[in-house]
Amino acid sequence: MSDAAPPEDPIAATRRWLERAVIGLNLCPFAKAVLAKGQVRFVLSQAQTGEALLEELASELELLERSDPEKIDTTLLIHPRVFADFLDFNDFLELADGAIAALDLEGEIQVASFHPDYQFAGTDFDEVGNCTNRSPYPTLHLLREASVERAVAAFPDPEVIVERNLETLDRLGFEGWRKLLAS
Repeated sequence: MSDAAPPEDPIAATRRWLERAVIGLNLCPFAKAVLAKGQVRFVLSQAQTGEALLEELASELELLERSDPEKIDTTLLIHPRVFADFLDFNDFLELADGAIAALDLEGEIQVASFHPDYQFAGTDFDEVGNCTNRSPYPTLHLLREASVERAVAAFPDPEVIVERNLETLDRLGFEGWRKLLAS
Protein backbone atom coordinates (compact mmCIF):
# COMPACT_ATOMS: atom_id res chain seq x y z
CA MET A 1 0.00 0.00 0.00
CA SER A 2 1.35 3.41 -0.98
CA ASP A 3 1.42 6.45 1.31
CA ALA A 4 1.52 8.81 -1.66
CA ALA A 5 -1.41 11.19 -1.83
CA PRO A 6 -3.48 10.97 -4.99
CA PRO A 7 -2.83 13.77 -7.46
CA GLU A 8 -4.97 16.82 -6.85
CA ASP A 9 -7.81 17.56 -9.26
CA PRO A 10 -6.73 20.77 -11.04
CA ILE A 11 -10.30 22.00 -11.44
CA ALA A 12 -11.07 21.46 -7.74
CA ALA A 13 -7.83 23.22 -6.74
CA THR A 14 -8.58 26.13 -9.09
CA ARG A 15 -12.15 26.43 -7.82
CA ARG A 16 -10.83 26.46 -4.21
CA TRP A 17 -8.32 29.20 -5.17
CA LEU A 18 -11.09 31.20 -6.84
CA GLU A 19 -13.44 30.85 -3.86
CA ARG A 20 -10.90 31.33 -1.04
CA ALA A 21 -8.36 33.75 -2.51
CA VAL A 22 -9.85 35.62 -5.46
CA ILE A 23 -13.33 35.95 -3.93
CA GLY A 24 -12.59 35.29 -0.25
CA LEU A 25 -9.89 37.97 -0.08
CA ASN A 26 -11.84 40.12 -2.55
CA LEU A 27 -8.82 40.30 -4.88
CA CYS A 28 -11.29 40.65 -7.74
CA PRO A 29 -14.55 42.26 -6.64
CA PHE A 30 -16.17 41.18 -9.92
CA ALA A 31 -15.62 37.42 -9.58
CA LYS A 32 -18.22 36.56 -6.95
CA ALA A 33 -21.27 37.35 -9.07
CA VAL A 34 -20.26 35.31 -12.13
CA LEU A 35 -19.32 32.31 -9.97
CA ALA A 36 -22.58 32.54 -8.00
CA LYS A 37 -24.56 32.66 -11.26
CA GLY A 38 -22.70 29.62 -12.62
CA GLN A 39 -21.24 31.64 -15.50
CA VAL A 40 -17.62 30.50 -15.04
CA ARG A 41 -16.52 27.70 -17.35
CA PHE A 42 -13.68 25.59 -15.92
CA VAL A 43 -11.75 23.69 -18.60
CA LEU A 44 -8.96 21.23 -17.93
CA SER A 45 -6.59 21.26 -20.89
CA GLN A 46 -5.13 17.99 -22.10
CA ALA A 47 -2.38 19.86 -23.98
CA GLN A 48 1.19 18.71 -23.51
CA THR A 49 2.71 21.18 -25.97
CA GLY A 50 2.36 24.87 -26.61
CA GLU A 51 0.93 24.15 -30.06
CA ALA A 52 -1.80 21.93 -28.60
CA LEU A 53 -2.61 24.55 -25.96
CA LEU A 54 -2.87 27.22 -28.65
CA GLU A 55 -5.40 25.04 -30.51
CA GLU A 56 -7.43 24.52 -27.33
CA LEU A 57 -7.26 28.23 -26.59
CA ALA A 58 -8.59 29.06 -30.06
CA SER A 59 -11.47 26.61 -29.58
CA GLU A 60 -12.32 28.09 -26.18
CA LEU A 61 -12.15 31.64 -27.54
CA GLU A 62 -14.59 30.70 -30.31
CA LEU A 63 -16.89 28.91 -27.88
CA LEU A 64 -16.93 31.87 -25.49
CA GLU A 65 -17.57 34.31 -28.32
CA ARG A 66 -20.61 32.40 -29.60
CA SER A 67 -22.01 31.51 -26.14
CA ASP A 68 -24.75 33.40 -24.36
CA PRO A 69 -23.02 35.52 -21.66
CA GLU A 70 -25.80 34.56 -19.25
CA LYS A 71 -24.63 30.94 -19.57
CA ILE A 72 -20.83 31.40 -19.98
CA ASP A 73 -19.42 34.80 -19.15
CA THR A 74 -15.82 33.79 -18.58
CA THR A 75 -13.56 30.75 -18.99
CA LEU A 76 -10.64 29.45 -16.93
CA LEU A 77 -8.44 27.27 -19.17
CA ILE A 78 -6.29 25.31 -16.72
CA HIS A 79 -3.24 23.66 -18.30
CA PRO A 80 -1.15 21.70 -15.79
CA ARG A 81 0.86 19.70 -18.35
CA VAL A 82 2.40 22.58 -20.25
CA PHE A 83 4.27 25.78 -19.27
CA ALA A 84 5.23 24.86 -15.72
CA ASP A 85 8.09 27.35 -16.21
CA PHE A 86 6.75 30.87 -15.72
CA LEU A 87 9.03 32.51 -18.29
CA ASP A 88 7.91 30.04 -20.98
CA PHE A 89 4.29 30.67 -19.95
CA ASN A 90 4.85 34.41 -20.10
CA ASP A 91 6.32 34.09 -23.62
CA PHE A 92 3.25 32.08 -24.67
CA LEU A 93 0.99 35.03 -23.84
CA GLU A 94 2.10 36.74 -27.08
CA LEU A 95 0.75 33.73 -28.99
CA ALA A 96 -2.48 33.93 -26.97
CA ASP A 97 -2.87 37.58 -27.99
CA GLY A 98 -2.10 36.54 -31.57
CA ALA A 99 -4.91 33.97 -31.43
CA ILE A 100 -7.34 36.69 -30.35
CA ALA A 101 -6.23 38.84 -33.28
CA ALA A 102 -6.36 35.94 -35.76
CA LEU A 103 -9.93 35.17 -34.70
CA ASP A 104 -10.87 38.85 -35.00
CA LEU A 105 -11.81 39.01 -31.31
CA GLU A 106 -9.74 42.04 -30.33
CA GLY A 107 -11.94 44.36 -28.31
CA GLU A 108 -14.30 41.46 -27.52
CA ILE A 109 -12.24 38.98 -25.49
CA GLN A 110 -9.03 39.38 -23.53
CA VAL A 111 -6.79 36.89 -21.78
CA ALA A 112 -5.56 37.35 -18.22
CA SER A 113 -2.81 35.08 -16.93
CA PHE A 114 -2.28 33.20 -13.68
CA HIS A 115 0.56 30.88 -12.75
CA PRO A 116 1.93 29.24 -9.56
CA ASP A 117 5.20 31.16 -10.03
CA TYR A 118 3.75 34.43 -11.33
CA GLN A 119 6.13 37.34 -11.00
CA PHE A 120 5.33 40.89 -12.00
CA ALA A 121 8.04 42.75 -13.87
CA GLY A 122 10.27 44.72 -11.54
CA THR A 123 9.47 42.58 -8.48
CA ASP A 124 11.43 39.94 -6.62
CA PHE A 125 10.04 36.42 -6.80
CA ASP A 126 9.41 36.31 -3.06
CA GLU A 127 7.28 39.47 -2.91
CA VAL A 128 3.86 38.48 -1.59
CA GLY A 129 2.16 40.90 -4.01
CA ASN A 130 2.89 38.41 -6.81
CA CYS A 131 0.27 36.15 -5.20
CA THR A 132 -2.49 38.28 -6.75
CA ASN A 133 -1.76 36.36 -9.97
CA ARG A 134 -0.60 33.06 -8.47
CA SER A 135 -2.94 30.16 -9.10
CA PRO A 136 -2.50 26.47 -8.30
CA TYR A 137 -1.84 25.65 -11.98
CA PRO A 138 -0.98 27.67 -15.09
CA THR A 139 -4.28 29.20 -16.17
CA LEU A 140 -5.50 31.41 -18.99
CA HIS A 141 -8.54 33.46 -18.02
CA LEU A 142 -10.71 34.39 -20.99
CA LEU A 143 -12.81 37.48 -20.28
CA ARG A 144 -15.47 39.25 -22.30
CA GLU A 145 -14.36 42.87 -22.55
CA ALA A 146 -17.96 44.11 -22.36
CA SER A 147 -18.37 42.33 -19.02
CA VAL A 148 -15.12 43.79 -17.72
CA GLU A 149 -16.18 47.29 -18.78
CA ARG A 150 -19.59 46.93 -17.08
CA ALA A 151 -18.01 45.64 -13.87
CA VAL A 152 -15.40 48.40 -13.75
CA ALA A 153 -18.03 51.08 -14.47
CA ALA A 154 -20.16 49.79 -11.57
CA PHE A 155 -17.25 49.77 -9.12
CA PRO A 156 -16.91 53.08 -7.25
CA ASP A 157 -13.12 53.38 -7.42
CA PRO A 158 -11.43 50.62 -9.47
CA GLU A 159 -8.00 52.24 -9.12
CA VAL A 160 -7.85 51.26 -5.43
CA ILE A 161 -8.18 47.52 -6.15
CA VAL A 162 -4.46 46.93 -6.74
CA GLU A 163 -3.40 48.95 -3.70
CA ARG A 164 -5.98 47.22 -1.48
CA ASN A 165 -4.89 43.80 -2.76
CA LEU A 166 -1.25 44.49 -1.92
CA GLU A 167 -2.22 45.62 1.59
CA THR A 168 -4.35 42.49 2.07
CA LEU A 169 -1.54 40.19 0.95
CA ASP A 170 1.04 42.03 3.07
CA ARG A 171 -1.15 41.43 6.14
CA LEU A 172 -1.74 37.78 5.18
CA GLY A 173 1.87 36.95 4.29
CA PHE A 174 3.09 33.79 2.54
CA GLU A 175 2.23 31.50 5.44
CA GLY A 176 -1.33 32.81 5.52
CA TRP A 177 -1.53 32.41 1.74
CA ARG A 178 -0.44 28.76 1.98
CA LYS A 179 -2.93 28.02 4.76
CA LEU A 180 -5.72 29.71 2.83
CA LEU A 181 -5.20 27.41 -0.17
CA ALA A 182 -4.55 24.20 1.74
CA SER A 183 -7.06 21.48 0.96
